[in-house]
Amino acid sequence: MARPAKIEDSALLERLSDVFREVGYEAASLAVLSEASGLKKASLYHRFPGGKEQMAHEVMARAEAWLSEHILAPLKSGGAPEVRIRAMIRSVDAFYSGGRQACLLNMLSSPRADQGPFANLIKNAFEAWIEALSAVLTDAGFDEDTARFRAERAIALLQGSLVVSRGMGTTRPFQNCLANLERELLTSHRTGGAA
Repeated sequence: MARPAKIEDSALLERLSDVFREVGYEAASLAVLSEASGLKKASLYHRFPGGKEQMAHEVMARAEAWLSEHILAPLKSGGAPEVRIRAMIRSVDAFYSGGRQACLLNMLSSPRADQGPFANLIKNAFEAWIEALSAVLTDAGFDEDTARFRAERAIALLQGSLVVSRGMGTTRPFQNCLANLERELLTSHRTGGAA
């Protein structure tokens, strides 16, 4: 009879996710992952025979499932565009702990983004998010090119605000971004850029 696991899978993946978000893929040594998980290295290898890469893939799969349930599904749900965008903003705020946590997709990116082990997963996640948000903006009355431009810009603003928040040691840039995001996305007349 197998011994019960010291830590449930969901809690283990949460701890591993925290490590990858904090230090990135390259710096997440097995020693660091072992300490954060509370498991010995041998136990980690037993749970993840593929090592650190398998751990990161499973963390990514969990993040993708969360993105699908909490971001993409509400954006695709129908209803008023502003309601769907507000739901997305609330979920983004929760996922990034109000700006205290770094973007997992960014932290798992390789310095040569097109060659990293997670390049396709990261690209697909961003693309799915941009497409879903673009569709909401099309529903709000923007043409497809403008909707796509605004969706890409919104994701860039969100991700950039996380980087700035982390660099400055304050969540203020992220919170300011969230506070203005609905207006950024839905205001019809803007000066400069695609409108």
